[in-house]
Amino acid sequence: MASLNSVYANLPVTIFEAVSQLCRETGAINLGQGFPDDPGPEDVRRKAAEAVLDGWSQYPPMMGLPALRRAVASHYGRWQGVALDPETEVMVTSGATEAIAGALLALIEPGDEVVLLQPLYDAYLPLVLRAGGTPRFVSLKPPHWRLDEHALRAAIGPKTKALLFNNPLNPAGAVYGAKDLETLARALEGSDALVVADEVWEHVTFDGRAHVSALSVEGLAHRTVKIGSAGKIFGMTGWKVGFVCAPPGILKILAKAHQFLTFTTPPSLQEAVAYGLAKEAGWFKAMRDGLQAKRDRFSDGLRAAGFSPLPSAGTYFLNVDLAPLGVADDLAFCERLIREAGVAAIPVSSFYAEDKVTTIARFCFAKHDSTLDDALARLAAFGGRGG
Repeated sequence: MASLNSVYANLPVTIFEAVSQLCRETGAINLGQGFPDDPGPEDVRRKAAEAVLDGWSQYPPMMGLPALRRAVASHYGRWQGVALDPETEVMVTSGATEAIAGALLALIEPGDEVVLLQPLYDAYLPLVLRAGGTPRFVSLKPPHWRLDEHALRAAIGPKTKALLFNNPLNPAGAVYGAKDLETLARALEGSDALVVADEVWEHVTFDGRAHVSALSVEGLAHRTVKIGSAGKIFGMTGWKVGFVCAPPGILKILAKAHQFLTFTTPPSLQEAVAYGLAKEAGWFKAMRDGLQAKRDRFSDGLRAAGFSPLPSAGTYFLNVDLAPLGVADDLAFCERLIREAGVAAIPVSSFYAEDKVTTIARFCFAKHDSTLDDALARLAAFGGRGG
């Protein structure tokens, strides 16, 4: 057999598939994969159904339906103070992962370096490698996962083409505000590096925090590719409708990569997302408040069960510090947790390529309260047993 592409041929099964398979085998409650139990807002789903029956079913424009591009520009202007031209600075993709892949394929050539902040979304590294890039890693540390300007400057050099910046950060649950982004801007001064800003969790922030987009920060705006996700905004992860926002000269190149990936995205979903983005502020507040209540419910239950939860300022995820339990191998502990407690979590070491943190487990709390309570009862019976 001919040699296959080494980037993909050498990849292991993802931790998410491995954990989900073990859950199926054991009947464990799966708090590993990050998706809500709720089906999503009914009015948005009805708009999609109406568009399927009564709307256009052929190819929509490659850049996205004009109505959705206008809605994206209006939404970010309203929520983040970002002024965007929907004609030249907004594009629709089939999910945020396609947007990330397209951005990396469009921007990177062999020999270019890409700075990756660890822990990182698991698609980043394979996509950088497939595009021919060389990764340079900056490791963030619990419990607060703060940016270190000196570490960033050390990773950024003359060959740096891009830096991937996930804010809010999955899996850490950290949210980076204006001062953090100013730190990032200072670290990039004097370089030509672009920022691929994965901001898919932008509406899932807690305790009154407002998302700050890299596109709104002086020193970053001119070099930023902002990526958003309707699936994350509306809690419908299977819809796979993404947004890319960038200065016109950059977006023009990104569009050329997109046209040879998915080319378009289902028009019915685009119509529904355009409707959803215009929702009143009260809907978004209620969504955040509901998730924050689940975070607090689960965090309190974990403490009562003998675990040590870390702060979660955003996303669907809450991390537990396993070090107080004497655990030094989060992967082995998470497998024990599935088999002995009947609850699945993700070892955060899986989100590192090197210099791994091996004492953190990630739980998804975007589940029905009854599911969380059942999981907490199992964890309490497990008793916080460590190594």
